[in-house]
Amino acid sequence: MEITWLGHASFRIKIGDQVLLLDPWLTGNPSFPDERRSEVLAGATHILLTHGHGDHASEVLDISAETGAPICAVHELAEGWIGPAGGTAMGFGKGGTLSLGDVRVTMVHALHSSSLDFLDNPPPAGGEAGFVIRGEGHCIYATGDTDVMAEMALIAERYAPDIGILCCGGHYTMDIDGAAFAARKFFDFKTVIPCHYATFPVLAPSAEPLRDALPGIDVKLPAVMEPVII
Repeated sequence: MEITWLGHASFRIKIGDQVLLLDPWLTGNPSFPDERRSEVLAGATHILLTHGHGDHASEVLDISAETGAPICAVHELAEGWIGPAGGTAMGFGKGGTLSLGDVRVTMVHALHSSSLDFLDNPPPAGGEAGFVIRGEGHCIYATGDTDVMAEMALIAERYAPDIGILCCGGHYTMDIDGAAFAARKFFDFKTVIPCHYATFPVLAPSAEPLRDALPGIDVKLPAVMEPVII
């Protein structure tokens, strides 16, 4: 398995027979090197979209058209925006699971907001979400944009994820302290990869404090486009 941070909240996840792009925001992402775009898109099989905000969703239609990868998103985004805009969508809802080759992707709750804030007169965007991704004997919990929430206890009990992709930048999502609290309180992660930090001045500039707060957990702090091999 390879998990590659693309900056902000965007990831390329090579797992089983799938190459998943999670919230791929490349053009306009100040952390992403534009000259490496083709590397990210090569072989992409599916796009996972957690919610409609521009720093997650604004480029998914173009990337889907370029790669042929369908966009897996909450029903309202799939039926109300992606399909009518000419995109290919796989719409589902919280608690629903998609079988993507060797990989299973379940949509789970998040605590944030969702709107297509980069469009004029946008349609409803449905609710915000996270994903549980299972394959290769591992279970990844990608929080999406969220605060700490009681539902994390249920996600931990039901799916027992060993890998956490945790937002931690603060201001729009839980901060470093919140992410550390969630990891200690609810989960038994072996590996944690932080995200949604260092992109804008209002966000935490570094996730080093998260590593310091989680002794005994392998907190990865990769550079953008540096694969984490698990």
